[in-house]
Amino acid sequence: MIKILAFIIIISPNLFARDPGQTEITADEGIEVFQNEKYYLLKKNVKISSDEFNLSAEKVKAYFNKDLYDIIILDAHSDVTFEFNNGAKGKGHHLNFLIEEKKLTINGKNSYINFNDLKMNSDEFLMIDNSKKQFFLSGPNSKLRTENLEIIADSIEGQYEIINDINEIINLIIIDKESVSISEGQMDMYAKKAIFSKEDNLIELFNDVKIIRNNETIIGDYAKINTLDRSYKIISKNSKRVKLLIESNNEQN
Repeated sequence: MIKILAFIIIISPNLFARDPGQTEITADEGIEVFQNEKYYLLKKNVKISSDEFNLSAEKVKAYFNKDLYDIIILDAHSDVTFEFNNGAKGKGHHLNFLIEEKKLTINGKNSYINFNDLKMNSDEFLMIDNSKKQFFLSGPNSKLRTENLEIIADSIEGQYEIINDINEIINLIIIDKESVSISEGQMDMYAKKAIFSKEDNLIELFNDVKIIRNNETIIGDYAKINTLDRSYKIISKNSKRVKLLIESNNEQN
């Protein structure tokens, strides 16, 4: 118990301030330690504050490796909110954080992760792996947004890199059984599947493709779009026909 109290301080945060390097944990219903299973359980109004992150939830399992100081996994449930010192913050019903791998997963309705200019929402599953610079969204109402981009789809998988403290997307694979929706200001794109490569400056759209730009709507089966100048090529493999719809902006009296 001495070792537990040296690491965990169950006190009101209004009475004492946490010093740098310390981890402060408060829980209304205390702590249960499971030595054989190597985790301790915190219940009701749990709050964890450290140099790297702040987290609150109704129940938290903290898994350790060799001793109680050596936390390797945080598993939190019910009304989970978190904020990390790298800029990531969010909420969900269930959070799992692999500390060494820097891999975070969130489940539950109205879940979200905001990581600087990367904003991710889903009613099912979100994942961001900061060590591998990867992310994944799946399930109903999955949405990825940046300053100039909005993507809605059942499945959004991608990679990013940090340039001048900005998260820039470098690869995307987007799938939806009904229709992927991609909006980037100058152009709206729809398809069953989309692939983006920053290295190639290319977006590819597959199956039930529709591109809307200004007053033009083009429909086909496959499209290849240059992201630098917005030029594109669209073909139709099935019907061998591509449809172009032009809407007139002239008002008639």
